[in-house]
Amino acid sequence: MEDTEEEEEFLALRLAIVASDSCISDDKQRKRKRITRVSLNSSNISPYHHEGCCVSEGKIFRLLQMREQMLKLDHKRKGVVDEDGNNNNKGLNLIHLLLITATAVDENNVSLALENLTELYQTVSLTGDSVQRVVAHFADGLAARLLTRRSPFYEMIMKQPTDEEEFLAFTDLYRVSPYFQLAHFTANQAILEAFEEQIENNNRALHVIDFDVSYGFQWPSLIQSLSEKATNGNRISFRITGFGKSIEELQETENRLVSFSKSFRNLVFEFQGLIRGSRLVNIRKKKHETVAANLVFHLNTLKNYLKISDTLNLVRSIKPTIVTLVEQEGSRSPRNFLSRFMESLHYFAAMFDSLDDCLPQESNKRLSIEKNYLGKEIKSMLNCDESDNGNYDNYYPRYERMETWKARMESHGFGGIKMSSKSLIQAKLLLKIRAHYCPLQFDEENNNNGFKVFERDDGKAISLGWQDRCLLTASAWHCV
Repeated sequence: MEDTEEEEEFLALRLAIVASDSCISDDKQRKRKRITRVSLNSSNISPYHHEGCCVSEGKIFRLLQMREQMLKLDHKRKGVVDEDGNNNNKGLNLIHLLLITATAVDENNVSLALENLTELYQTVSLTGDSVQRVVAHFADGLAARLLTRRSPFYEMIMKQPTDEEEFLAFTDLYRVSPYFQLAHFTANQAILEAFEEQIENNNRALHVIDFDVSYGFQWPSLIQSLSEKATNGNRISFRITGFGKSIEELQETENRLVSFSKSFRNLVFEFQGLIRGSRLVNIRKKKHETVAANLVFHLNTLKNYLKISDTLNLVRSIKPTIVTLVEQEGSRSPRNFLSRFMESLHYFAAMFDSLDDCLPQESNKRLSIEKNYLGKEIKSMLNCDESDNGNYDNYYPRYERMETWKARMESHGFGGIKMSSKSLIQAKLLLKIRAHYCPLQFDEENNNNGFKVFERDDGKAISLGWQDRCLLTASAWHCV
């Protein structure tokens, strides 16, 4: 009991440091049908004819008018709430109408899709309950799917957040939800344990090759953990080789991490930033250092399975001591729009619902997270086209189930590592600290409300779930 309390105190301290530091601061026919969208041209006042269906300009602008009215509302819409206060039935009706609309879009029934979207925009709200909010973003994605990319209205609906807006939204989500923190803490614990096992032979040097370093939020907690095991006379060397999307982002990440590491004088920290796609021949390696390959939320960003295979082969060639893998759970087939739509709706409905446990409904932070981070992903997923060369001209994450990633890792010469009891305890403590209003569940068979954490694959993976939906799974691997 005392050990558990001590663990909780250390975890709470680590969370406080991370949160307060600036680090946080037939297919061709369907494809052709998909591309033949309605094109809005204000200079063309004729009715729009789309596969024999006459679509009036008035319907389109009526739709946009309803959307604009929805966006201007600054109070919670009461449309899905019954008089007795029970919103379940009307929430289900709203989802049902959304699915009918998605089917109409997929079948190219533009007239019906426009009518249903107009009705949806009269009911959904960005400040309503979780059903209203998630449906609002899916409605935007479907509306954009009906328009050509030449249309100014497509650009209006698909408007991307600025880099600063997306960074702030990610930062807020990182702070308030256990989602990313559990992924990072679990991966870091596995890396730390691999380092400790080699402490007599690795010259007290750890080298992490992070294939998607992003903002670098994963690493402050590991910096702190390593520092706790070092002394001024026996320092630890921690080097990160991080791949990023731009020189600017890498520089900001380096500055953030170097600034944080200066608080720990018994730790020697180095950062080497590389643009994604750079060859690994430029990576500096020390003799006998423990090498970890970090694939947290990376493989799902690769556009096709060949790139995933190439990446795993590259990782194996490095001969790392450990490979950490964290991926969102899902099954989104790029060749089937409706399947992708349904799977994504289930996933994001759980994400939006879980935010109600983390932030008040009227919170501006919640609005930012849903608009500039989750909403962006929803709209990108719904508007991804496959071109003739098999690539996708709009990126969307390729989410797979744990069993798929396991088979892929094993086929590339990796074997699973059993996660330690400390990793599971840490994950549970994190939920205890981060969950707000809903009860926690630590049993896979208990599907009540709230976040839950549980082991899978005979203890070789740890998953985070919301109610009966698995959100992400963390695992560790070694070369065999």
